[in-house]
Amino acid sequence: MKRKGVGFSLPVAVVMMVIGFIYFSTVFTFIDRWFSLTSSPGIANAAAFTALALMCVYSYSVAVFRDPGRVPLSYMPDVEDQESPVHEIKRKGGDLRYCQKCSHFKPPRAHHCRVCKRCVLRMDHHCIWINNCVGHTNYKVFFVFVVYAVTACVYSLVLLVGSLTVESQDEDEEMGSYLRTIYVVSSFVLISLSIALGVLLVWHIYLSLQNKTTIEYHEGVRAMWLAEKGGQVYKHPYDIGAYENLTLILGPNVLSWLCPTSRHIGSGLRFRTAFDSVPVSSESKP
Repeated sequence: MKRKGVGFSLPVAVVMMVIGFIYFSTVFTFIDRWFSLTSSPGIANAAAFTALALMCVYSYSVAVFRDPGRVPLSYMPDVEDQESPVHEIKRKGGDLRYCQKCSHFKPPRAHHCRVCKRCVLRMDHHCIWINNCVGHTNYKVFFVFVVYAVTACVYSLVLLVGSLTVESQDEDEEMGSYLRTIYVVSSFVLISLSIALGVLLVWHIYLSLQNKTTIEYHEGVRAMWLAEKGGQVYKHPYDIGAYENLTLILGPNVLSWLCPTSRHIGSGLRFRTAFDSVPVSSESKP
């Protein structure tokens, strides 16, 4: 996979600091106070949370540094391809989609990003928190990162609440003030992130089950309205069934769905559609 250029990003730095803060407060405050890091339950929880944190950091790093997908300069749509019945066209004029800024044709599901200043394959959205577009090659790792991040936040919240049930008699006033600050800040951060990331996860599960991108969802709302206005029924062309949609995005092996790998994704220039399973009708006999 190609890598995008590396540069300093304040949002990315903030995310890494938040991950570090949650990790150290969870392991060295919540787990230590509840179980003690020298006990078997403490070691087990610390090991489990460390593994979860490492998966968060790794999947986040891949989402940040992996190129979301570039349109080859040599790309040309094959309008005579009988096996590809869907060719996306402009909303006005009926011409094949052409990017005036990049000066080349756009494959199906590709869009121009004003921030990255180029077209991105199967673009979902530009995310400031990864300083990158979420597109064809890094959508799965972005999705997996959100799953791990939500799990880590909920896990940390459980440990926070559990540690509050433990009363320590040997804490001096200065240590008590320090712990109160840790608990107040951690509670605010964890509750906020759990809600925000939970909503984001539910949203992308919904999109994945229908094989839609965020852009396609908003375009589909308008297309559905126009179809209903014309007395027709709109169907998203890339929706081939919930399970098949998930395998196209997360991979054919269910056991590897939470692994931040994406060897199954293909070129990003062509995608299976609901029309692919429909046989081409032969010419009627006289």
